[in-house]
Amino acid sequence: MLKRLFSKKTPPRPLDSAAVPEGRRIYAIGDIHGRNDLLQQLVEKIIDDDAKRGDINSEIIFLGDLIDRGPDSAGVLETAIQLKNELGDVRFLMGNHEEVYLAAATGSEKATRFFNRIGGKETILSYDISMREYMDLDNAGLADRLPDLIPSHHIDFVNAFENQIVIGDYAFVHAGIRPGVSLDEQKPKDLRWIRDEFLSIDEPHEKVIVYGHTINDDVVEKGNRIGIDTGAYYTEKLTALALEGEQRWYLDTATP
Repeated sequence: MLKRLFSKKTPPRPLDSAAVPEGRRIYAIGDIHGRNDLLQQLVEKIIDDDAKRGDINSEIIFLGDLIDRGPDSAGVLETAIQLKNELGDVRFLMGNHEEVYLAAATGSEKATRFFNRIGGKETILSYDISMREYMDLDNAGLADRLPDLIPSHHIDFVNAFENQIVIGDYAFVHAGIRPGVSLDEQKPKDLRWIRDEFLSIDEPHEKVIVYGHTINDDVVEKGNRIGIDTGAYYTEKLTALALEGEQRWYLDTATP
């Protein structure tokens, strides 16, 4: 008890002095939501930017919500798989939309109904099913169809997504964190779904939190967090945060 009471804790570092370890360059990509066209554009920008900045250990982190709402979620997953296979240092976080996607893919009627409500219709139609067949199926019929419709390699890929990634003074999550709870004790539900309880806090967290989930017109930088969901599926602006040492900069598909 005395050891715990008097143990030294490293104070959280504010955003202006946050850093990633020397020799690493990180690119974090915000919510894609089925926009495979924008993902491919942004990846090209990242590759060009990375090449101009010199040889270093470069990594890409996807903040989750690769799917739903936009027209080509199946294509986004294929692009993501290709990037993982070709580049290696690519990691993926589980978003709330991936969580529901996996539940619906089991054939659950309840999950399928919710999946449709939050943009899953577009994901379903990006697979091998016509609009006519989709419209002819009731919820029970659609739930029965999904396990055969969604390829197993997509399910296996998404199932392997992580809940959080900590690098240096930054923690990467999909939605945010539960304030006052250590990163080691965060619940997946909060990491994937939280919003107001996280956004309303100005006090420093254990790390600077990089997140998506909540749409804004532009990047949000606060002392304790950086939000990079710029609503790509309808704004045409998919955004990436880049980090090296104490430097940070941004790339997006709306900027030439």
